[in-house]
Amino acid sequence: MNFHEIRFPANLSFGSVGGPERRTEVVQLANGFEERNTPWAHSRRRYDAGVGMRSLDDIETLIAFFEARRGQLHGFRWKDWSDYKSCAPSKEPGFRDCVIGTGDGETKAFQLAKLYRSGEESYARPITKPVADTVRAGVDAAELVQGVHFEVDTVTGMITFEDAPDLGVEVSAGFEFDVPVRFDTDSIQTSVASFQAGDAPAVPVVEIRV
Repeated sequence: MNFHEIRFPANLSFGSVGGPERRTEVVQLANGFEERNTPWAHSRRRYDAGVGMRSLDDIETLIAFFEARRGQLHGFRWKDWSDYKSCAPSKEPGFRDCVIGTGDGETKAFQLAKLYRSGEESYARPITKPVADTVRAGVDAAELVQGVHFEVDTVTGMITFEDAPDLGVEVSAGFEFDVPVRFDTDSIQTSVASFQAGDAPAVPVVEIRV
C-alpha cells in the first residue's frame, strides 16, 4: 500500500469536522420487527479540514501537502484532535490505560489497541500508527521501559517485549496515536478572499486500512 509516514499539518487539522462512521444493514421484517447486521468489524473515520478562512501561507502548505501525496494516491497520518490518546483528552497516557492482551508464556508481540467502554459493552480499536516516544507499556501491573523491556513499531502499531509475558498476566499500554487516512478527492479548490486570507471550502479525508 502507498503510505507516507508523515502527519498532515496539525495546525491545519485543528478545528476540522469529522468522526467515526459505521455501516449497518437493516432488514424490515413482515411482522414489524427488524434484523440488523454489519459487514464492518471496525468503524471508519471521515474528516473535512476545510474549515473556512485560512492565511495564504496555510493554503500554500495545504496545496504542497496535497501535491506531494499525489491526491488520493498516497496515505498519510492525521491527528484527530477529538480522539488521539488512549486516555481522556485532559489526561496523559498511562501504561494501564488499555489492556492489549494476556500473556501465554510464548507470545512476545502484541497489537496496540484503544478500548472504548459504555456500560457493559466495549469496543477494541486496533491502533496502527502510534506516535513515537509516547507509548508506555506494562505487564502484570508493573511499568516497563521502552528500549530495555520492549520496542514499538510506529508503522504497524506492534509492541514487542524482550521476554514473553508469563501465562495469564495482563499486558497493557497507553499512547498517543494518529489515524491513517488519504485524501477523498483528487482536486482541491481554493479562492483568495482577501490579500491576506484564502478559503479552502472542502478538504475531505477518509480513514484507510493499513
